[in-house]
Amino acid sequence: MGVARFAYTPMLAYMQPQAGIEDDLAGWLAGWNYLGYLSGVLLVTRLKDLMLKDRLYRIGLALAVVTTAMMALAESPLLWSTSRFLAGLSTAAGLMLGSGLILNWLIRHGHRSELGVHFSGLGIGIVLSGLLVELTAPLTDWRGQWWLLTLVGALLMVPAWRWLPRPDQGTPLAMHSVDTSNQPPLRWLWLLQTAYLCAGFGYAINATFTVLITEQQPNLTGQGGLMWLLVGLAAAPAPILWDRVARHLGYLRTLQAAYLLQIVGILLPVLSGSLMAAVVGSLLFGLTFIGIVSLVLTMVGVRFPAYPAQIMARLTLGYGLAQIVAPVAAGELSEFTGTFNGSLLTIAAIMLLGLLCLSAMRRITTRRQTN
Repeated sequence: MGVARFAYTPMLAYMQPQAGIEDDLAGWLAGWNYLGYLSGVLLVTRLKDLMLKDRLYRIGLALAVVTTAMMALAESPLLWSTSRFLAGLSTAAGLMLGSGLILNWLIRHGHRSELGVHFSGLGIGIVLSGLLVELTAPLTDWRGQWWLLTLVGALLMVPAWRWLPRPDQGTPLAMHSVDTSNQPPLRWLWLLQTAYLCAGFGYAINATFTVLITEQQPNLTGQGGLMWLLVGLAAAPAPILWDRVARHLGYLRTLQAAYLLQIVGILLPVLSGSLMAAVVGSLLFGLTFIGIVSLVLTMVGVRFPAYPAQIMARLTLGYGLAQIVAPVAAGELSEFTGTFNGSLLTIAAIMLLGLLCLSAMRRITTRRQTN
């Protein structure tokens, strides 16, 4: 996923001057990626058989490599759009199917239901692909960079394929075999749905345009690639760190902290065009975006142990819709105004709404515990 989805972000800085990609096309390509991801999530909601999920997960690994190679084949918006859509399908396999399979295995074998190690791979993938893009830029053009990214994806596919255990055979986990006493009410789930939808907006803008937002600052030209590497460096350990924090504070309080930090990171480039603001903003985004996803999906696994994949898919539908709308709207607005400031202010307000939803969820949880 770090290659198939996130290599596109640093590559934009080189594809724009070399292949003529404008901000609006960049936003549409990101939108196609998220539409593919959303389509994959819809597919996941219909899957029950663990062995089928395992097979589709492995097909997704191969698809991630193929779609990376497609980006190098021609200067064609249609081909690029197809590549991004299919890459979205592949990332749905890695994130949704992979997370569900791992949670199922952990629960069956009596391990702690935490996904931090799994999600840390995303940050590592961002760092690897970002380093490759920056280091090879003086040596080859954008096509050569995509071919090298394809090679890296093929190498990463080997451990991703071999290290995930095959699903256990036997009776699936069912409602009667797990503790459902802490399952929250429906309104709690709807608030979580809304909060996660808001997080999708916050994620999509930064994940797509971090490099371009940095490059638009007069004093930061040429620093966009470095900012993206900082995102990856912060993201790699973040899920594991958030797991540790959640053990002490609980999932909802930890999520509130993550939302608040991400709001600060979103606003920093608007408030200041300095290198320090860009560095801190990038680190805060890397620290929080994958932590939010990991915490939400892990909390779902804990609160809905009998059918976590279905709830994960439901939440991710809203998250995916936000990812389709946000980059397209931000790209068009940037093309019109010449800046991403308006989009960043809007996204900060949306994330604040998500923070309020989390506060309401805490109040519901507190009332249930005291009754």
